[in-house]
Amino acid sequence: MGAEYAIALEQPLTVTALEPTLGAEISGIDLARPLSPAQRDQIHGLLLKHKVIFFRDQHLSSAQQVAFARQFGELYVHPTTDTQDPSLPQAHLIRAEDAAVAYGEARKGRWHTDTSWMLKPTYGAVLRAVSLPPVGGDTLWADSGLVYRGLPAEVRERIDNAFVTHNFKSSLDRVGYPYPILAHPLVRTHPETGEDALFINFSMSPQIIGWSQEESQALVALLLKAYSNPEYQVRFKWTEGALAFWDNRAVLHYPVYNYGDFPRVMERVLIADDDIPHRRR
Repeated sequence: MGAEYAIALEQPLTVTALEPTLGAEISGIDLARPLSPAQRDQIHGLLLKHKVIFFRDQHLSSAQQVAFARQFGELYVHPTTDTQDPSLPQAHLIRAEDAAVAYGEARKGRWHTDTSWMLKPTYGAVLRAVSLPPVGGDTLWADSGLVYRGLPAEVRERIDNAFVTHNFKSSLDRVGYPYPILAHPLVRTHPETGEDALFINFSMSPQIIGWSQEESQALVALLLKAYSNPEYQVRFKWTEGALAFWDNRAVLHYPVYNYGDFPRVMERVLIADDDIPHRRR
């Protein structure tokens, strides 16, 4: 069990930290109801502190999920995903077969951050379960700040001013959405917490600008191995009515595809960011 502590709100929250720097379960609140300004600020603060937060037994509808996410910023409509309800384009369906089409079977389970191909990647994501397998289908998150700080000093020095591309062009071309391949700082400073963290998407063929293909691939392999370290991770077992809310600027996540042909379906709402990723200060 994690450490529990209470936060004084209109309806007291119970926060159970799951790992020292990453992940917390929050109870004592009904997310189907509008948040007060104080509740909204407290949840935002918990998101910054724990980087991914979880709520169980919420059983939200698509509309309620969208309404909850909208309280934290403008919502983003993703161009390559389907929706259950055309009137709610902000609620994106996430299915294993869609990942296989977008990334290929060998790449559908990869550490990634959402919309890293954009000039202004989304800052937050709210995910809930629609259809869960009887067992399996967990999701892992990894702390990108911890991963960065855990690298050897000579590696950090070498990458502090590096830029990386995330190539999503084939998937965007498939739906007729023209967008160039952009480069982002590989190490960037979180605009709210000031923490330096890696920014890389292993599902989008990352390439370091100005490096040879061999050098880039070697670094990507080193970083992927670092993200695979359990000391940097939290693992969440989904249950009916569960909801996850994470900070795309601080973590990568990994969907575990270990449930065979079960039609697992999740629904995601992305919160837009008005900040262009900045290189490490």
